[in-house]
Amino acid sequence: MQQAGSAILAQNLLRLAHNNKISRLVLAAILPFVGVLAAFGIAPGTVTEKPVVSKVIEEVALPHLPAGGNRDEAYWQEERLQRGDTIASVLARLQVDDPDAVQTLRGTHEAKALYQLVPGKTIRAKITAEGRLLALRYLAGNSLFAVERAGAAFTVTQQPAQLETRTLMRSGEIRSSLFAATDAANLSDAVAIQIADVFSTDIDFHRDLRRGDRFTVVYEAFYHQGEMVKSGRVLAAEFINQGKVYQAVYFRNSEGEGGYYTPEGKNIRKAFLRSPLEFSRISSGFTNARFHPVLQQWRAHKGIDYAAPTGARVKATADGVVEFAGRQGGYGNVVVLRHQSRYTTWYGHLSAFAKGLRKGSRVPQGEVIGFVGATGLATGPHLHYEFRINDVHQDPLRVVMPSAPPITPEVQAAFEAAAQPLALRLQLLRGTNLARLD
Repeated sequence: MQQAGSAILAQNLLRLAHNNKISRLVLAAILPFVGVLAAFGIAPGTVTEKPVVSKVIEEVALPHLPAGGNRDEAYWQEERLQRGDTIASVLARLQVDDPDAVQTLRGTHEAKALYQLVPGKTIRAKITAEGRLLALRYLAGNSLFAVERAGAAFTVTQQPAQLETRTLMRSGEIRSSLFAATDAANLSDAVAIQIADVFSTDIDFHRDLRRGDRFTVVYEAFYHQGEMVKSGRVLAAEFINQGKVYQAVYFRNSEGEGGYYTPEGKNIRKAFLRSPLEFSRISSGFTNARFHPVLQQWRAHKGIDYAAPTGARVKATADGVVEFAGRQGGYGNVVVLRHQSRYTTWYGHLSAFAKGLRKGSRVPQGEVIGFVGATGLATGPHLHYEFRINDVHQDPLRVVMPSAPPITPEVQAAFEAAAQPLALRLQLLRGTNLARLD
């Protein structure tokens, strides 16, 4: 119907054009749009004739390379390492067809980093179209291994990698343990241990964790050409434990001394850590009546026993001086530290002492002083920890610990400039379900 109407309109316009010169000019202007109206006036679903389609194949001549062209013109290719990979299997996936190169890399002592490939890392190779290996790059730790071809020989060099620093943010929720939660958030163990260290004076990670506790962390990460090499320092963290919010930001003063503070400038570090172990569980608490498993009699237990595997690191709970390091009766291998003049801490049943530890040595808070064992009167590996004030035993889980000094007025402005952006990052992720934000 619409097509027929368009045809009638066109005929009327032509008839008018014969009678009037001006009409002919108008007709010339509007007649093309009549065709458009007819073309777009097709109703949906109208069957139209299908256009004829034919396939045309033509030969296209490729340009010829000049006679003096470079036959070694090549490209870079990258492959992610898998468990059980060898240098030969990786080169095969990279489509390297160069037996001489494989044999040379296998027998070159300088290429020893290629003998123990780390799953998840990447390796890059420069190869020709024929599969000839020209160069190879592999990042091992903080070192970049570079293999270059020079004729029939290969040179292998090792140099520090140029690392790029990025600031990452992640959050997680406790379902079973801190390590399980950080694994779920794709955080390294190094970051998890730092989180525990930062809040160790307020939270006992052996007994205070609850399902549903949450954490947020802002930390440094180091990259090389887009590949993460290692995690760095925790810059800010928040931990919500049993509904109570703990926050910490890192601040380094002009003298290069750094520490963790609340966003208001209060030092979160106490004079003593709550626990000398990073992760463990209490197997026996402070009590005046306990049946001794070795002596088979009831007696007071004036310390805390932490069950942990042999070799677990034992840390000094405060800055101090080594008063004794050796074997002593039922304590077995024991370290005694004196802090200021009133306080002493005891670490018993050790399997070994930290290297260089001796009477009179000064140790800072958190430094490893020994390793868990089962020496002395012990039925299994654990740490016996005592806290004494004026040589009187105290329950280290209940005694009130003094705080370290806060931010001083002289550095308050510099602290606020550094702390406020970090606190805003923590606020950004609070209450979210994000596991990662770069």
